[in-house]
Amino acid sequence: MIQVEQISRTFGSITAVDGISLSVEEGEVFGVLGPNGSGKTTLVRLLAGVLAPTGGTAHLFGKDVTRDGVYVRQRIGVLTETPSLYERLTARKNLTFFARLYGIPDAEVAGRVDAILSLMNLADRADDLAGGFSKGMKQRLAVARALIHDPQVVFLDEPTSGLDPEASRQMTGIIREMAADRGKTIFLCTHNLGQAQDLCSRVAMISAGRILAQGSRDDLSERLWDAVPLEVEFQRPPPAAVLEAIGRIPGVTLENQAETTITLRVQHRDQVPAVIRTAVEQGGDIVRVSPREYSLEEIYFAVQEQGRNAA
Repeated sequence: MIQVEQISRTFGSITAVDGISLSVEEGEVFGVLGPNGSGKTTLVRLLAGVLAPTGGTAHLFGKDVTRDGVYVRQRIGVLTETPSLYERLTARKNLTFFARLYGIPDAEVAGRVDAILSLMNLADRADDLAGGFSKGMKQRLAVARALIHDPQVVFLDEPTSGLDPEASRQMTGIIREMAADRGKTIFLCTHNLGQAQDLCSRVAMISAGRILAQGSRDDLSERLWDAVPLEVEFQRPPPAAVLEAIGRIPGVTLENQAETTITLRVQHRDQVPAVIRTAVEQGGDIVRVSPREYSLEEIYFAVQEQGRNAA
């Protein structure tokens, strides 16, 4: 769906995007995470065809974004960090204007506007001026604008920026519905690491215009840490035979024992079944097995620290 090869963009002596390569599958929610000034917004503008790359290529739907810009832009929706709305128009008139701009037949405009207002929970404010909306309502209206022509790919640049917790939660729900129920491919740039963890199947972490790491949360965890902590709780203190047998499993290290609970480190998650099987075979009565899962926040800061150390 999205294929990017070594794309770059410079502004004079400043390199905003520096040789980024990535791919996004159809129906995927793909996250791009990075600090302010890392190149996220410039990358979105390149992929949306707003900016031409200095080097490299970007393809959407198998089409070159630069050469086939009209084709690509007809099939994408873009939410910028600062929503562009006509504040002296009502929500309905805003969406009607953009629907016609996208060439939606007049006979379909009213129905489509009503449907998207309902999806964004704005139906009861459809005829109110956009200028009187709260930040969260303006953001939802901006998403409605990005979806009015039913695009296949949606670029969202900081969709929860400046929103209160309730509005942020509503926006997360809307994004989840777009992907899960409507089959949209979502390219999400965000500072909200909790939102990214909830929504994204894979992420790319960038700094100074370069990708530092990309992949799923499990993939990134395994690359960052050479072992995964594992807690095993038994109904009663485990026999010595259990500990000895577990200690003989390649790649498994016994770190601590506290009464009925032992803490191990395993090199790979696929070794967990071997630990359980061995413990049971040696007479251990297991109550609970809890692999330690690193949060996306922990991964993000570890990756950024590695990037700073490598600079």
